[in-house]
Amino acid sequence: MKEIIQIAGVIDKPEAEMLMQLGVDYLGFPLRLPVNKEDLSEDEAVEVIKSIILPHRAVLITYLNNAEEIIGFCEKLNVGIVQLHGKISGDELIKIKQLRPDLEIIKSLVIAENNFDELENIVSTQSEWIDVYITDTFDPVTGAEGATGKTHDWSISRKIVEISSKPVIIAGGLNPLNVKKAILEIRPTGVDVHTGVESNDGRKSFDLVKKFVEESKEGFALIG
Repeated sequence: MKEIIQIAGVIDKPEAEMLMQLGVDYLGFPLRLPVNKEDLSEDEAVEVIKSIILPHRAVLITYLNNAEEIIGFCEKLNVGIVQLHGKISGDELIKIKQLRPDLEIIKSLVIAENNFDELENIVSTQSEWIDVYITDTFDPVTGAEGATGKTHDWSISRKIVEISSKPVIIAGGLNPLNVKKAILEIRPTGVDVHTGVESNDGRKSFDLVKKFVEESKEGFALIG
């Protein structure tokens, strides 16, 4: 699997076009969230996703945990990759793969204080039905599981990379200034950013995205 640069929270078609132009591989659409407001409506997401052309790909990011609901939502949006941020049982993962074996599943591993054993258990028991893992940060203040804009203990992400048979994307507080260092320390397959490349108006900044992509590619080149 080649290195992945993912940017989440796509707002509209012009933003999607800019991200593709700058070399972003995966464009993420967080929808049906328990916390945080969506960046656009589901119908707007359908229209933006129509404009995404290979090799760039759209990713549904959601906390849904029911196989049929997940599949139905992916079909509504016409996406082939879903990033699952909530807790989901092995039975539901198996059901997704039985009903839609072509659907790629990215599963979040939210890093909190002293929860490595729990994450290790997910990796050891569910990897058969997961295509990619993504590490993210738990915020004890808000209770948010991921999408916090905060970094976590990178040594835990590094351990997950070492024990996982599947590729690992890293997220959580990444930005153009720290992404190369994170890649060198953790040696992941991919990186993900949301707020770390946004301007004050909440839109993705051309300059910040450009710098993030450049720094990521330099980091990946250095780890070979």
